[in-house]
Amino acid sequence: MTTSTILRRLAETIETRKNADPADSYVAKLLASGQDKILKKIAEEAAETIMASKDNNKSQIIYETADLWFHCLVMLTHHGLTPEDVLLELERREGVSGIEEKRSRSTH
Repeated sequence: MTTSTILRRLAETIETRKNADPADSYVAKLLASGQDKILKKIAEEAAETIMASKDNNKSQIIYETADLWFHCLVMLTHHGLTPEDVLLELERREGVSGIEEKRSRSTH
């Protein structure tokens, strides 16, 4: 199974749960709470990922990164976007130096 397949399946699950009862679904509850709550969770998970990295705890880095990615997928769903949108952007950037990519941002 490819990484993009896992991300797509998870995004599809999030999409199906967005209309569920918030009392029964964490995703529905988070989406119903609005963007600020979603962004707060992303910030929280990013901080936990950073701390796991600083502690050099590989299993926690994996665990916290999974939480961070999950909440980013919820954010994408909130905006009507998919992992494919992000993967296409990464594909567009593939082979482009970071310095060159930063320069191109001024034209977007």
